[in-house]
Amino acid sequence: MPKSFEINENNHIQHIDSLFLKKKNISLGVKRDDLLHPLISGNKWRKLKYNLAHMRKLNKTELLTFGGAFSNHIHACAAAGKEFNIKTHAIIRGPVLDENNPTIQFAKQCGMQLHAVNRIEYRLRQDEQYLAKLQARFPNAFILPEGGTNEHALLGCKELVHTLPEHDYLVCPTGSGGTLAGLIEGSKQSTQVLGIAVLKQAQYLIDDVRKLSNKAKNQNNWQLLTDHHDGGYGKFSSALWTFCQNMKHTYNLPLEPIYSGKMMYALWQLIEQDYFPPGSKIIAVHTGGLQGLNGLKYRGLI
Repeated sequence: MPKSFEINENNHIQHIDSLFLKKKNISLGVKRDDLLHPLISGNKWRKLKYNLAHMRKLNKTELLTFGGAFSNHIHACAAAGKEFNIKTHAIIRGPVLDENNPTIQFAKQCGMQLHAVNRIEYRLRQDEQYLAKLQARFPNAFILPEGGTNEHALLGCKELVHTLPEHDYLVCPTGSGGTLAGLIEGSKQSTQVLGIAVLKQAQYLIDDVRKLSNKAKNQNNWQLLTDHHDGGYGKFSSALWTFCQNMKHTYNLPLEPIYSGKMMYALWQLIEQDYFPPGSKIIAVHTGGLQGLNGLKYRGLI
C-alpha cells in the first residue's frame, strides 16, 4: 500500500460489560471501525483503501463515484479526496442539490465536484454504455461503484478479520453485501459470519455475496438475516432509536439507526432469544457512518 494512501488503523475492540450478557454467558466485543479516522471511517475506508491503490496503478488521478444526498460513501470519498489530494466527483441522485444538506455541504468543503442527475439517469449507474460515456467525459477518473463495493473493496474488509481476537461469531450490518463478502473471505470456516440486512426484501443479496466471494459459494458458515430491517432502508422505529441512545448512555457506544445501530438492535434481540449457544464469543463490526446522524437531525427524524 503506498504510504500516501495510509491512515493510522487502530484496532480498538470495545468489550460490552453487561449483566444481561453475563446471565446469557455471552461475550460481546465491538470492533470500533468508526474510530479508524475522524472522517474516513468504518467500512468506507476498508472499501476505499485498495481501490485507491488500484486507481494509482491505472495512472488515474481523479475519483468518480455515485451516491444519494446523505450517503456515507460520498462523505468518505470527499474526505479521502481532501486527505490524499485527489480530485473527486460524485454523481448525486437529485435532480437538484439541497445546499443546506450537511453531507452536501461537507463534500463541497472538501472540494468534491457534485453532479446532480434525475432519478432516471441515476438508475443507469451500472449500465456499461452510460459508464463508458462518463469515462469519456472524465478521462482521468477512476470510476468507483455506488457504495464502493467491488473486488478491491473486499481486500480491505478481508483484512479487518485478521486484526480480531478469537471469536465464534462475526456480525456486520449489510447494505450492498461487500463488507459481508469480505468478512467471509477473511474468516476461518469454524467462524459463523452473520449479516444483518438493513433493507427490505434483501434475499437477493445472498446471490450478490456469492458472486463476490468464492468462499461464500462453497461454504455454509454464513447467513444473511433479513427480518431485522425495522421498516426498510433508512427507516427505523422509535424503539430502535431509543436503543441506540441507551447504548451510548450506558456503554459509551455511539450508534446511528441506519446501519450499526440496526445491527446491534438485532443482535441484542437474538441474544435475548438464545440464538447463540452459552459460551459464545461474538464480535460485532461497527462500520462507522456516524456522520449520518447529522442528516437525520437535519430532516427532523431524530
